[in-house]
Amino acid sequence: MTIVRAGTLIDGTGAAPVRDVSITLQNGRIESITPGAAASARDEVIDASGMTVIPGLIDCHDHMALHGYDLAGRWGLAERSSTRALRTARVIEQTLAMGYTAIRDAGGLDAGFRAAVEEGLIKGPRLYTAVAIISPIGGIGDRVSPSGHECIIPHDPALPAGVCNGVDEVRRVVRTMVRAGADVIKCATTGGASSRAGHGPRDQAFDADEMKALCDEAHALGRKVMCHALGGAGLRIALEAGVDSIEHGCYLDEDPDFIPMMAEKNVFFVPTLLVYEYHSESDRPWVKERSRDLREHHLESIRRATAKGVKVVAGTDAGGHGHPANAGELRCLVDAGLTPMQAIQAATGLAAECLGAEHELGTLVKGKRADLVVVDGDPLRDIKVLLDPARIKTVIKDGKVEVRR
Repeated sequence: MTIVRAGTLIDGTGAAPVRDVSITLQNGRIESITPGAAASARDEVIDASGMTVIPGLIDCHDHMALHGYDLAGRWGLAERSSTRALRTARVIEQTLAMGYTAIRDAGGLDAGFRAAVEEGLIKGPRLYTAVAIISPIGGIGDRVSPSGHECIIPHDPALPAGVCNGVDEVRRVVRTMVRAGADVIKCATTGGASSRAGHGPRDQAFDADEMKALCDEAHALGRKVMCHALGGAGLRIALEAGVDSIEHGCYLDEDPDFIPMMAEKNVFFVPTLLVYEYHSESDRPWVKERSRDLREHHLESIRRATAKGVKVVAGTDAGGHGHPANAGELRCLVDAGLTPMQAIQAATGLAAECLGAEHELGTLVKGKRADLVVVDGDPLRDIKVLLDPARIKTVIKDGKVEVRR
């Protein structure tokens, strides 16, 4: 057995922190949480009596295999595939070292990396991958250059093409992603801040029939649907079709129906604030303009969603703006008006619900997976302590110490 002596325990449920407890870990799970010190001579003891213990953190929107926004990099032309794979493996290991024990990847990471972590070839978080983004011709998943030329580099079969049009093609592509190992289906019903000029945050992609087919097929295959949707008709189509989470949702405030629909249907909101900080300084003028235009709408959307009980979940949309930046989203959520406790929940208990893994992950309670992080400092006083590698003292995943500083 392993005993973690916690000076302060934040369990991820939103409950008030508890002082001076012992967390007993056995066979990869939490055996008990008891007041005071508890250990026998045979136990391994991790003394965190002057520190804070929190659940393993979760990022519900990452792009771990993306390392920049330039076309050559995004199309896999900037370096050899072997170098890129090793770069991605390093990012995966660094992300675990920052206290993140689960990541939902929103496109670009093939299922082989998940297998590599599970087999112990590399250290890393639990990986939930969407494999590739599904969108129609002209959508964010369409590999077209500014000149109008399509990328002629063949798709890696581990990352199949996600462009499809019409109900039958949509169903086929969903099945193709599942065959390639997708744990979740990622789609897009609008443009975005960084998408091509002429296809912006309120511009629709997919129609109602296509989205209904996508959601029905994904759910029939036991997959949740995460949908890139910023505003306008495309956001309404996504909600009416039955998506499980809205990614970005910057203009939720513009339609009085959107947030009540999300609350009624238990649709998660993954705002990805951090990426828009990056885009607001972009050297592409339309990206900068869009990002600055949406900021106040985005903040108002978060305020209204939180007030109505919509579950706001942490996700960085990292990839183009560097790794591992994951805890930066928690700082953004606090700046947007969430309390530090709410921000921690957004990356623990609520994030696990978004994954559909709430019975195993996200909170420190008896019987769940033993994913814990020992932090030198109090994130309830200053959420930014989670951004400092030196403050992330110990990372435990499945009861095993993966990182010790």
